Amino acid sequence: MDVFEAIQQRRSVKRFTGRAVARDEIERLLNAAVAAPNHRLTQPWRFYVLGPNAREAYGRALGERKARKLEDAEKGRALRDTVAREHRELPAMLVIAVVRSDNPETAQEDVAAAMMAIENLALAAVAIGLGTHIKTGAVMQDPAARAAAGVREDEEIIAIVNVGEPAELPASRPREPAGPRTTWVS
Repeated sequence: MDVFEAIQQRRSVKRFTGRAVARDEIERLLNAAVAAPNHRLTQPWRFYVLGPNAREAYGRALGERKARKLEDAEKGRALRDTVAREHRELPAMLVIAVVRSDNPETAQEDVAAAMMAIENLALAAVAIGLGTHIKTGAVMQDPAARAAAGVREDEEIIAIVNVGEPAELPASRPREPAGPRTTWVS
């Protein structure tokens, strides 16, 4: 599969089969990730591969945040339990973090490098028959979520990437061609 085909086939996969993702498959994806462009070669990325207990704990932290929005305590408890169980059952869950930098320019470059690494990982997954769902959001700063992921205090979570064999591929969502958003400057 060439890179253009992988780009067109990449989707945010929300449902995976029960097939486990092998350690060598994860290592292959992570090695694709670290081939991303990285200004000054700071190699800021840190990868955490969460096992079932850590996935469940992360899911419980996410579920707790969602449950707080509900008025009914019983519905909140059920939601927490469901989200925790769903995370435990994921075939693989990766946490991508960067080491924080006090230099604003370096910090920005490192986040950009981490996002390019995540895209490399997602495209490599497509090439080997796996799917990904890249997730970001405020939960990544939640102390319980950070503890579940095992990230260090000097690290910032950039994204969570769920990985597995797709149970179904969502349809492609239309994108506007680059032309109308492109300015050629001479």
